[in-house]
Amino acid sequence: MPQEPLITLALIALTCAISIPAFTNQNLIAKLLFWSPAIARGEVHRFVTHGFVHADGAHLLFNMITLYFFGRVMEPFFEQYIGAIGYVLFYLSAIAVAILPSYIQHRGDANYRSLGASGAVSAVLFAYILLAPWSMLFVFFFPLPAIVFAVAYTAYSFYAGRRGGGNINHSAHLWGAGYGILFALCMEPALAPHFLEQLMNPSFG
Repeated sequence: MPQEPLITLALIALTCAISIPAFTNQNLIAKLLFWSPAIARGEVHRFVTHGFVHADGAHLLFNMITLYFFGRVMEPFFEQYIGAIGYVLFYLSAIAVAILPSYIQHRGDANYRSLGASGAVSAVLFAYILLAPWSMLFVFFFPLPAIVFAVAYTAYSFYAGRRGGGNINHSAHLWGAGYGILFALCMEPALAPHFLEQLMNPSFG
């Protein structure tokens, strides 16, 4: 019987335990979300804590379901190389790395705010795609190969990021995805030829 992804479940539980009360507690959100003026005052924890609050229930649910389905595969894979603590640090660092470009772009903008675990979830998802690009995902109950979803997800993030609006940082999706791919390749360079071989030989399932 496959072992339960305990670290992934713990990350989901912690995120829900913080996000759900924050839906009705604006002070809590204000203390944790990404906001450049607060970081300039030394509140550097926001580089990570913004990944544990979400805009609404749908935002939280989508991120946590995605994290569960792909984290349960990637957690044991990462643990082979860097252990359980390494997997946690990968997830937390993905939150921070994914927001860095937005910080550089908006560090003088007091109106810019961002929240959500999307950068880290994208890192986990796209690391998974290196392993199994043709595996079938069910997006709103519609079957879609992982690599097709990755292309559509990237295109949508570009579009939504250019359109702007809301506190959801779509650019973090892209940077998180890139970080997940680079981190996985640095950890296991053999993933590159494996991915290319899989890509050239579709096997749906």
